[in-house]
Amino acid sequence: MRNLFVICFLILSFETMAQKTPFENSGKKETTTYDAAIAYYENIAKNYPQAKLLTYGSTDFGKPLHLLVLSKDKVFDPIEIKKGNKAVLLINNGIHPGEPEGIDASMMLARDLLKEDRLPKDVVICIIPIYNIDGSFNRSSTSRANQNGPLAYGFRGNSKNLDLNRDFIKTDSKNSAAFQLIFNTWLPEIFVDTHTSNGADYQYVMTLIPTQKDKLNALLSGYLTKTLVPDLYSAMEKKGYPMIPYVNSFGEVPETGIAGFIESPRYSTGYTTLHNTIGFMPETHMLKAYNLRVDATYKLLQTYVDIVQRDAKVIKENKRKADELVAKQTEFPLAWKLNKSVSNDLPFKGFEAGKKPSEVSGFDRLYYDRNKPFTKTIKEWNNYEPAITVQKPVAYIIPKAWDRVIALLKLNKVKVEELKTDTKISVESYYITDFKTATRPYEGHYLHSAVTVNPVKNTLQYCAGDFVVYANQKTNRFIVETLEPQATDSYFSWNFFDSILDMKEHFSAYVFEDTAADLLKNNPELKNKLEAKKASDADFAKNAAAQLDFVYKNSDYYEKTHNRYPVARLETDVKLNLK
Repeated sequence: MRNLFVICFLILSFETMAQKTPFENSGKKETTTYDAAIAYYENIAKNYPQAKLLTYGSTDFGKPLHLLVLSKDKVFDPIEIKKGNKAVLLINNGIHPGEPEGIDASMMLARDLLKEDRLPKDVVICIIPIYNIDGSFNRSSTSRANQNGPLAYGFRGNSKNLDLNRDFIKTDSKNSAAFQLIFNTWLPEIFVDTHTSNGADYQYVMTLIPTQKDKLNALLSGYLTKTLVPDLYSAMEKKGYPMIPYVNSFGEVPETGIAGFIESPRYSTGYTTLHNTIGFMPETHMLKAYNLRVDATYKLLQTYVDIVQRDAKVIKENKRKADELVAKQTEFPLAWKLNKSVSNDLPFKGFEAGKKPSEVSGFDRLYYDRNKPFTKTIKEWNNYEPAITVQKPVAYIIPKAWDRVIALLKLNKVKVEELKTDTKISVESYYITDFKTATRPYEGHYLHSAVTVNPVKNTLQYCAGDFVVYANQKTNRFIVETLEPQATDSYFSWNFFDSILDMKEHFSAYVFEDTAADLLKNNPELKNKLEAKKASDADFAKNAAAQLDFVYKNSDYYEKTHNRYPVARLETDVKLNLK
């Protein structure tokens, strides 16, 4: 009898240990490894019929992205789930594996929701266990010099040394393509991407970056600012974790005021905004104890579940209406600027900052005195306005040669049609007139910015198999912000079209001198244009080579495709022969 008791006790102990996460088993000092996390989720899916572990695509590390789906009624078909009028909450973890709170918190959350039979009936919860699988294997305890635990963690860059939270438009990584497949399969209404902050010291364990309110459709923005964010703050205060907006300080210390974070589509929440999904980037404070950071993340994720369940019908209907409105929207912002004339007061719990001599350099250095906590009113600037806007065309026409662009549009559920026959089409083409290019690479690219264009109406020859993208879709924001070259994270900005900036033909000056002379004799308009340029530009008037080049570039010898952006705008709704 005693032996039977011991055996039963050991079995129960084993089951209890198996239900605990590596984080819990370590005394809340360590974060899980990738292999342990996947094994844990496999065990959950095996033991609970309300859970299913799926895989999507691949990553640069050669492993697929996993997705745990929690569905109270055991339906795991995303199409059926949408028909069932359920909201989808997508939680992404480990995009920066050195910021692993969400990895551990999500494991406990999934277990507890299942074990305690607390799955919401109107919400399907999707969890990506670890997004940057590559970086999670590059494990150490030193890569985040300013962070207080855990004992070991992954690295920010993936196996291509890419920061995956800058890769959502350019998609240089297989990770990004796999994520976009997940996102556009499940079409979440709410998205949460868990992070850890790096910056000033203050009293809060959790800070929060919501999707920038001014970038959202008005329906979504109204719900976000009037209901969702206030209720998140209220609930977290009651749970012992008061929050503050992400501390993006104007000056050296937070007392100088903070600015709302503006996430362009290279970031996860900027990308989700293009699809009318409300996104959040919770950022725990790096200097707080790791167990507190995980606990705060757990409680915040649970709060999302509770609120999304409570407001599921409203959230679903808001997104449905937003999708309809975006399909009909005619004007789209391409870049944003902060309105510094509008601010609001924000109570802030910080620590007194001061200066003291550095033991390294001897010069004054900043420090925060945790023995001197304070609550002060500081300014928050969080109103953004469009810096550049554009009227959408009827459609964009993209030559089939630019297949990478087409593939990314299709991945994002953009409807793309093909011309059946060769045809000439009257379009508006942009000529790139100016831009700035970074002098150093950023995430593997020399980014373009401050792009200016000259729109020119012309008739171009297109071929069967070239693509037409009509701007009457719920994905209009994705279409416009990737295809308009002036947009902050357009495909042009990320160097997709740099080959058009090169001339492929030129001239030998000694030969073209005679040709240019004949052109000027036979074309008085060109002659007058040259003389006017010399009269208005003293340097040009002294530069023989520049004058010869001017004649060349204003003649039929100059290639028409140089600096011509290959994605043209169809301005009138003409009948096209499409597949």
